[in-house]
Amino acid sequence: MPTVTLSATPKGNGFQATVTFPGDGVSISSAETYPTIAEALTAAALKLLDMPERLEAMDRPEPLTTR
Repeated sequence: MPTVTLSATPKGNGFQATVTFPGDGVSISSAETYPTIAEALTAAALKLLDMPERLEAMDRPEPLTTR
């Protein structure tokens, strides 16, 4: 089962929000920082909601490879 990770990393005087997708290892981080971990995680979740095509792609079957 694919796992999407929401994380908050210390940056400057706050925390940066990051969304990490499975498979291709793409991570998308916020440009801004947030004063608390809770706010950074909320921002990451909202960023994820703005990318429904990424979530839908996880439900598509893997393409068959030819041998």
